Amino acid sequence: MDFIQLYLIGPVSNFLWTYVLVYVLLGVGLYLGVRTRFVQVRLFGRMLRQVGRSRGDAEGGISSFQAFCVGLASRVGTGNIAGVAIALTLGGPGAIFWMWVVALVGMATAVVEATLAQIFKVPAADGSYRGGPAFYIERGLGSRRGGMVFAVLLIFTFGIAFTMVQANTIADVLDGGHGVAPGWTALLLMVLVAPVVFGGVRRIARVAEIVLPVMALVYVLLAFVIIAMNIGLVGDVLGDIVTAAFGVGEAAAGLTGGLAAALLNGARRGLFSNEAGMGSAPNAAATATTSHPVKQGLIQSLGVFVDTIVVCSATAFIILFAGSDVFTPGETTEGASLTQAAVAHELGSGTTWLMTALVFVFAFSSVLGNYSYAEVNMVYLRARPATLTAFRVVVVAVVGIGSVLELAAVWALADVAMGLMALVNLVALVLLARWALGALRDFEEQSAAGADPVFRTVGNRHLPRDLVDSVWESERAGSPAPTRTAG
Repeated sequence: MDFIQLYLIGPVSNFLWTYVLVYVLLGVGLYLGVRTRFVQVRLFGRMLRQVGRSRGDAEGGISSFQAFCVGLASRVGTGNIAGVAIALTLGGPGAIFWMWVVALVGMATAVVEATLAQIFKVPAADGSYRGGPAFYIERGLGSRRGGMVFAVLLIFTFGIAFTMVQANTIADVLDGGHGVAPGWTALLLMVLVAPVVFGGVRRIARVAEIVLPVMALVYVLLAFVIIAMNIGLVGDVLGDIVTAAFGVGEAAAGLTGGLAAALLNGARRGLFSNEAGMGSAPNAAATATTSHPVKQGLIQSLGVFVDTIVVCSATAFIILFAGSDVFTPGETTEGASLTQAAVAHELGSGTTWLMTALVFVFAFSSVLGNYSYAEVNMVYLRARPATLTAFRVVVVAVVGIGSVLELAAVWALADVAMGLMALVNLVALVLLARWALGALRDFEEQSAAGADPVFRTVGNRHLPRDLVDSVWESERAGSPAPTRTAG
C-alpha cells in the first residue's frame, strides 16, 4: 500500500487538488453565493431558528432534526480532530484560515445542494425518503448515466475510503494513547459496527440524534476551557493564522510551500470535514419530512458552520496553544494523536482517556453516517437485497482493514475519492442552480407574507418547469407517492 500511495495515489491527489479542485470548489461556492445574494449571511438567523423548529413530528418519517444530525454525524468526525491536525502539520497555521474560507463560501453551496436533494427526492419503502446528487442528476438533468457515475463514486468514497479513515483514526488514538495494537482495535470496531449497519438508516438516525449533540457539546466545552486558560494568547494565535495564510510571518517560516501549502491543505481538510459541495450531505437532507425544501437547505448549511467555524476552530486553537511543545509544522504528518497530545499538554495526562472516548465517538458516528449515504446510493443503483447484504459485509471488513493501514495511505485515497466525487456534484449544482434559486425565492416570498412556507412543484412561477411526478404534489393530493426511484 505504501508503494501505491507514493507512486500512484499521492501524485493523482496532488494534481487534482493543486490544479483543479481548489479553484472549482471556491469558484462554484462564490458563484452560488452571488446568485443567492449570500444566503448564508442574510438568513443565518433563520438557520438557527429553523433547527429549533425542526424536532417536531415527522409523520412516521425522519424529522428535519434527525436528518441534520445524520449529516452532522458524517461531517463531525475525524476531519475535526485528525484532519485539522494534518492540515496544521502540512500547511501550518495558515491552513486554518483557508478552512474557514472554504466553509463560509461553502455554506451557500450547502443550501443549494440540500434544497435540490429535497426537490428531487423519492419515497422509500420504510416511509422516509431517499435522494441526493444521483437522484437530482437523473431527475433534474435527465441523465441516468450521470447519476450512476456519481452513485458509484459516493459508494466507494464513503463506503470504503472514508470508513477506512475513521477506523484508522480510532486505531491511532488507542495505539498512541494506550498502546492498544491496531489489530485489536480492528476486531472491536467490526463487532460494534455490524449490528448498527445491518439495522438500516432509521436506526442510524436515532443513534445520531442522541449521540451527536452531546458529543459536539462536550468537545466544544473542553476547547472553551482551554481557550479560557489561554485567553491572553488568542490574539497571537489569530494573528499567526491570518498572516501564515498568505505565506508570511513567523508562523509560516520554514514551511515548505508557504501560501500554496496553507491553501491546498486547508481546502483539502476543509472539504473533508464540512463536505460542502462534495455531494454527501444532500443524501441525509433528502430523508427529511418537511414542508419546504429550503428549510432543510438552511439547516444543512448551518451544519457546515458548526463543523468548521466552531468545532474545527476549537481543535486548531488547542493545538496552536500547545505550539512547539507538541509539533513543528512541516516535519511530520500527525493526526488525532497530535490533538490528543495537545489536550494532555494543556489539561494534564488525565484527559487522555476523555479524548480517546471523544475521538472514538466522533469517528464511530461518522462510520454510521457514511454508511447511510452509501446505502442510499446502492438503492439508487437498484441493488438487490443480497447485494446490499454483501455490501454491508464489505463495510464491516473495511473497518478492520482501515484500522491497520498507514495514516498517509488512507488519507491520500480519501483525497482522490472525494475530489472526483465533488467535481461531478459541483458541475451538477451549476447546471441545476435555477431550481434551488427558484425554491429560495418561493420560500422568501411566502416568509415575507407571514406564512409558513409550503412547496409546490406544479404551478410554481419561480421554478423552471412543473415537476409533476414528485412526492410534493402526490402527497398534497392525498394519493400514494410515486414508487419509481428516479424520474
